[in-house]
Amino acid sequence: MTGPGTEDIVGLVRRVLGADVVGSYLHGSAVLGGLRPHSDIDVLAVVRRPTTPRERRALVDGLLEISGQKARHGPARPVELTVVVQSDVNPWSYPPRCEFQYGEWLREAYERGLTPSPVPSPDLAPLITMVLLGQAPLTGPPPGDVLAPVPHEDLVRGIVDGVPDLLTELGSDTRNVLLTLARVWMTVATGSVASKDAAAAWALARLPAEHRPPLARARAVYLGDEEERWDDLLPYADALAAYVVAAIDQGTTGPDVSPRDHR
Repeated sequence: MTGPGTEDIVGLVRRVLGADVVGSYLHGSAVLGGLRPHSDIDVLAVVRRPTTPRERRALVDGLLEISGQKARHGPARPVELTVVVQSDVNPWSYPPRCEFQYGEWLREAYERGLTPSPVPSPDLAPLITMVLLGQAPLTGPPPGDVLAPVPHEDLVRGIVDGVPDLLTELGSDTRNVLLTLARVWMTVATGSVASKDAAAAWALARLPAEHRPPLARARAVYLGDEEERWDDLLPYADALAAYVVAAIDQGTTGPDVSPRDHR
């Protein structure tokens, strides 16, 4: 799969928002072990002022052209672009405010003409944490000069608050939901943030044998080792999700056992 380079995303942001862009920063898979075949290009743009509806629509229109399977020049790597106003996230407060977000899961609504509005977004807690860990500026100063650190309790709160909405997409976006649940579980249990495949490996070592196949499939597809299909495993994915959500709710990894105890 080909895709837009980061210069295309940064160029679009610069054309639309101009000198009000403080900096643009990579996060996600690109800074947590490297892009995989199904990884998005994840970019956070920090700006000095709120955006206008016209500017947000221009960002949507530009991203629809370059992102995902329906990109203008054929299948492309998906783009996830998030925009925050610097004063909304530094100094830090919870829940933080997201000025704009584009992701392929929103494409249908955006193609119908929806223009996103600024909203509170708990997801910014792990996103900003990844930006600060990644130290990968595309433009502007280092992220630590622009963003405030996220307290650990707000990192955990942010990822857990997103679980109910995540579960509504289990049937339509099974791979991503299962991998994200594994990452939430790992972060709640260990305090660390890892790539989706690393978090899945961590979770697989702690799951009962009957719950491993869906997550193993999700990880293999993410790494490009298997084709995507869920018709045979979707009922097991539901059971896996329920198990992981229970572990997340407990705030632990469940019983403190080694992988061999689950054989």
